[in-house]
Amino acid sequence: MSSRNDDPVAIQRQYYTQTAADYDNMHAGEGDSDLSALKNVCALLEMVHARTLLDIGCGTGRGIQYLRERFPSLEAFGVEPVRALLDQAVEKAHIPAGIVLQGSGDALPFADESVDVVCSFSILHHVEKPNAVVREMLRVARKAVLIVDSNRFGQGRWPVRVFKLAAYKLGLWGLINYLKTGGKGYMITEGDGLAYSYSVYDSFDCLAENSVQLMMFSADEGKPRSWFHPLLTSSGVIAFAIKGVD
Repeated sequence: MSSRNDDPVAIQRQYYTQTAADYDNMHAGEGDSDLSALKNVCALLEMVHARTLLDIGCGTGRGIQYLRERFPSLEAFGVEPVRALLDQAVEKAHIPAGIVLQGSGDALPFADESVDVVCSFSILHHVEKPNAVVREMLRVARKAVLIVDSNRFGQGRWPVRVFKLAAYKLGLWGLINYLKTGGKGYMITEGDGLAYSYSVYDSFDCLAENSVQLMMFSADEGKPRSWFHPLLTSSGVIAFAIKGVD
């Protein structure tokens, strides 16, 4: 059994507990504070006429705060496993305590198809088994699931990007990443804590199998530069899986 010193979940939650007070400054421009991505998110919410929304890994509530201001009639809730971040959401962002709950993304305390849109902003690359969270998001969502996260295939020089895609398609990326991380499967950095090698495309099949329409597009600014856009051109990708629209 792993001790807390080598348990990835404990390491990550300790990191966020220790950095909670400075979280917003450390992660400015990422995920739920990226204005370009948030504009796209708002357009997608309007497309499906979302009335309720659940933010998985809501952190200090930046995304919820923005969306509540942008859509005054939207009922936005959040789930976050780290109590220190929830305290920041209530104390600094003045988000009502009743709409941000402590919980884990792989076991959401919500009934099937009980929320119009379930979203996550830059949290899946911190999860060892991200598709366990994605499946829970799909279970709870009634209209759509929205994911904004990293894309390993759009990072690095072009030969590296092509190599990573080829290795993934050949089923070799897991082994390569295992060796690269010294058998841990994750990396730890000062700015991002514990993170896994993840691409939104890792969740493509899971999303496609449970939606009637799936859109994948760049979370980065700038014009498309290739036929392979955004797969091999964007470091961040937005996935929008539509289950149904009223």
